Amino acid sequence: MRKRRSRGDGGLHWDSKRQRWIATVSLGFRPDGKRIVKRASGKTKTEAKNKLKQLLREYEDGLLILSEDYTVVQAVNDWLASGLAGLDEKTVTTCTILSQTHIIPALGARKLRDLSAQDVDQWLADKAETLSTSTLRRLHSCLNRAVKHAMARDKVRRNVVQLCRVPKGQHGRPSKALTLAQAVEVLKAAEGTSLHAYVVVSLLTGARTEELRALTWDHVKLDGHPDAVPPIPPYMAVWRSVRASGDTKTRKSRRTLALPQRCVEVLRQHRETQRKTFGDAWVETGLVFASASGRALDAANVRRAFRRILKRTSLNPDEWTPRELRHSFVSLLSDHGVPLEEISRLVGHSSTTVTDLVYRKQIRPVVQVGAVVMDQIFGE
Repeated sequence: MRKRRSRGDGGLHWDSKRQRWIATVSLGFRPDGKRIVKRASGKTKTEAKNKLKQLLREYEDGLLILSEDYTVVQAVNDWLASGLAGLDEKTVTTCTILSQTHIIPALGARKLRDLSAQDVDQWLADKAETLSTSTLRRLHSCLNRAVKHAMARDKVRRNVVQLCRVPKGQHGRPSKALTLAQAVEVLKAAEGTSLHAYVVVSLLTGARTEELRALTWDHVKLDGHPDAVPPIPPYMAVWRSVRASGDTKTRKSRRTLALPQRCVEVLRQHRETQRKTFGDAWVETGLVFASASGRALDAANVRRAFRRILKRTSLNPDEWTPRELRHSFVSLLSDHGVPLEEISRLVGHSSTTVTDLVYRKQIRPVVQVGAVVMDQIFGE
């Protein structure tokens, strides 16, 4: 007499129509009350039995794989649909574009449970031939988060993406800084344009473009406080940005900067002509730098206007961006002997490392303290 399998061990039977051994196991019930039944098949009884053991092992490990046909494209789309809730709209848009452009076409058809580290490594290596390292990191992050999202919902046993390293990609366009002569040329070309005040303040204070676009007249004091003890010069309070939170990039980015006299003069003129230029179309928002209707500028507005200015100079507009006015501010101060620690405070960096490695482009001033002291010691 054939021995009956124990409860929970699943069942094995021969399917004459398919001519295969069928293994079945019940793994509880779904939220809607329907039973969860998993099936596997094999040409031999041993093959089907081994697959049944694998199903039971996954069940005991707490890995209820609800669908063996769950693919990478399904995992990515599920993550985009529910895994990005609460994030900034731009972040969601960026993740969606990267996923639809690079992840889904290359890996989308692959079953998620069959995705291997070798698949991911080869995919990243292929992308490294055309994309920058920073873009590769974003792609890796998107796929990693999508698989994590699937793991949390018992769709896959492990996250192989987490085991893969991001290769080095193509070099991006290096940031540059204007020389003093180029800076003077740009300031001259900006005169009479709608972006004149913006260019002057950006170059002479080093504020980020996201900070300037959120700057309001309430935070700009062109007269300062001359009656205070000691007197307070004209200043602008860099306390906000156009980020989703409205706050600056870091805590140290929240700073109050004294305004150079040229900035004060330009901003006075800018405030007087701001409403008169646009008349009835103007909407009062309190912004210092606004569009023709008074509404907030976006990055594309600033970029286009800045390139129109550069067309009046000897510079190539395609090779420069508004953020490089900030780089120029750092380099010009360094070139004129301002200590790195002071520059770091002015631009709102959390440490001098970023200021030195990323922003400062000049190699002067030459550090000459040692030579001066040695001349004093050994010189006649």
